[in-house]
Amino acid sequence: MNLRQLHQFVTLAETGNFHRAAERLHMAQPPLSVSIRKLEDELGAPLFERTGTGVLLTPAGQAMLEDARRALQHAEQCRQAVQHARAGTGGRLRLGIIGSATYALLPRLIPSLRARYPQIALELTEATSSEILEGLLARRFDAGLLRFPVLDASGFDLTPLDRDDFVLAVAESSPLAARGAIALHEAAREPFIMYPRAKVPGLAALAMMRCQASGFAPRVAQEASQVQTIMSLVASGLGVGLVAGVARQAVPRGVVCLALTDNPPGFHISIALARLAGDTSRVVQRFTEHALECGASTGAPALQ
Repeated sequence: MNLRQLHQFVTLAETGNFHRAAERLHMAQPPLSVSIRKLEDELGAPLFERTGTGVLLTPAGQAMLEDARRALQHAEQCRQAVQHARAGTGGRLRLGIIGSATYALLPRLIPSLRARYPQIALELTEATSSEILEGLLARRFDAGLLRFPVLDASGFDLTPLDRDDFVLAVAESSPLAARGAIALHEAAREPFIMYPRAKVPGLAALAMMRCQASGFAPRVAQEASQVQTIMSLVASGLGVGLVAGVARQAVPRGVVCLALTDNPPGFHISIALARLAGDTSRVVQRFTEHALECGASTGAPALQ
């Protein structure tokens, strides 16, 4: 039994006549009759009762009809899935994301992607930037949204999708909270909640460089990998913390984020789309094109 025979069987059942079925199938009637007879022989039961005016389904044929239709439908779905995958408009996309991408970038990007490419199945996994790069190398991720710039971009294509700056998170009870904006060097004597180099080396380096650009090395009181944890420690009065400006969209009670007035020219932090260099995946290419087309990109060139 093959799909061609199932198609012929369903067509004959729907038309009730060999001649009309052959016309719909664009074939001669004798080969259709032979094919149906071979199918019946293979199954060991007659599927049609031949009459003077056409054919009627036997009980065996009636029992087979709906399953045959479902089999043809599933076969068509398989064909379409392959076509979507070849075109990059369908298939699975395993995306590693940093937590701060959920504040603004993903809500802007994902709904329009789903509307444009409903056949793409997204698998989102939260991870650190270094974990995302490791996941790309290990083929656990197809692409990633990570903090940019990174310490070592060799082997990856990185496309910046937004531009942001550090802000200083301080406790609401701190005298600094009334400032609204501050030059970072004015907080040089405060204890800092910093990022651990072992877990988030890129962000740890960027935060340290930002402090050094303001003329001091921070006194590290605690370390935390996640922005939410840093905010909680700040609210507890354990210190101040440098977080991406987008985090102001989810500031917990007891924390105030201050804009920095002494940002060095050209010093920015971003979220970038990461993929393996030379990756030819069509679905990743479609995702990249969509991210740029939907207005997420700042127009910065891809770094390789």
